[in-house]
Amino acid sequence: MFVCQQCGKESLKWLGHCPNCGAWNSFVETTTTLFRRSSSLLYSTGNEPRELSHVEKIAFPRLHSGFNEVNRVLGGGLVRGSLVLVGGEPGIGKSTLLLQISAAMAETIRPIAYISGEESIDQVKLRAERLSLEGKGLYFLPETNLSAVLEHLERLSPSLAVVDSIQTMYLEDVSGAPGSIGQVRECTLRLEYWAKRNNVPILITGHVTKEGAIAGPGTLEHIVDVVLYFEGEPFSSYRVLRGVKNRFGSTNEVGIFEMGNSGLTEVENPSQFFLSQYKDGAIGSVVVPTLEGSRPLLVEIQALTTPNNFGPPRRTANGVDFNRLLLITAVLTKRTGLKLFNQDIIVNVTGGLRISEPAIDLGIATAIASSFYSSKPIAGLVVLGEVGLNGELRRVSQIERRVTEAVRLGFKSCVLPKLETRLSLGYTDIQLIEASSVVEALKLGLTKKVGRIKE
Repeated sequence: MFVCQQCGKESLKWLGHCPNCGAWNSFVETTTTLFRRSSSLLYSTGNEPRELSHVEKIAFPRLHSGFNEVNRVLGGGLVRGSLVLVGGEPGIGKSTLLLQISAAMAETIRPIAYISGEESIDQVKLRAERLSLEGKGLYFLPETNLSAVLEHLERLSPSLAVVDSIQTMYLEDVSGAPGSIGQVRECTLRLEYWAKRNNVPILITGHVTKEGAIAGPGTLEHIVDVVLYFEGEPFSSYRVLRGVKNRFGSTNEVGIFEMGNSGLTEVENPSQFFLSQYKDGAIGSVVVPTLEGSRPLLVEIQALTTPNNFGPPRRTANGVDFNRLLLITAVLTKRTGLKLFNQDIIVNVTGGLRISEPAIDLGIATAIASSFYSSKPIAGLVVLGEVGLNGELRRVSQIERRVTEAVRLGFKSCVLPKLETRLSLGYTDIQLIEASSVVEALKLGLTKKVGRIKE
């Protein structure tokens, strides 16, 4: 068989282009063994159908990971017997995070097993010294043979096991090199079986492709219980742990960390962290209250418009969706009369944070108009709202939580879509400025009278 190393599609002949995922030169010849399964293996006599209402509720106590931010993303902590996959780009800090989690949990529950197929014990010791970790109760095993790893785990009986990384593990009875589709899939299944049978949580790391997805078969994310992505920009010290799949909690939570000389530290006040260098009243700079999961964050959106007389204008989006920027630019050109057809437009979210929710639309539009007219936003302003194609402002969810976060950080004004009902909380420290369209919002949110904006 020929198997695509990106998505796992099988083919009887070699293909240069995968028809499933579109990858080029990804098919590798793999030997498969055909066998006839006994009819006795098709079903199990040990399980019988049971009515759900008669099933007794079993408590699943969660283990504290040592980081409140990690517990938030996991839904309260690690569940015993769960298999957690942590993916991220090389050098982002996956191994550092898992080593700190292992050392923190080893202080309360012992022993902890850390299996590394990429680093030797001396290399891990150097990292532990840099992170000021003693390592008591933490047992390190440099091994890539998963059969030997499982034997050691049976003898050690750890409270937590860490495998770094799944692409380096291999089984002798499975064809293919370490990291191939068959090896990754079978190793993950063996780890899942061992975790469920021994009721021990396992954390595994996974490599990512150039597109940012976890490398390996597409079924890898379906096998594990939890999928977490560790994200961050190379030039920024912040890191975001984002949940993509969670069988034991919500996937709408994120954890925010800062990478320093002594490892990862939790960011207790993310809004203040992202606005640490914000200057009130700067041209082309607007603060937007966004939601990362259930947590409100205040982030600064900057925009710069410059005339382009040589060739077509460029659009650059850092931290926001590029297509969303094109949509807002078209709305500003058509509905408000801004002549942006010959302007280069650059939009950036400071701090390297990536935002995808439509509640930041009005913030992007206000920042672009502020730069185009060289008009400062009014003092202490935050804006929020989704922009429609007709230039109308649409309401967003959880306005109260966003406004409360703005009040907590001392902002005085908030431009937002018109409310059908009054907010349940009374805000005396902030002025709520309601607008029904982008035109009205720009007239109310900018200090300079922008008469060229059409009514």
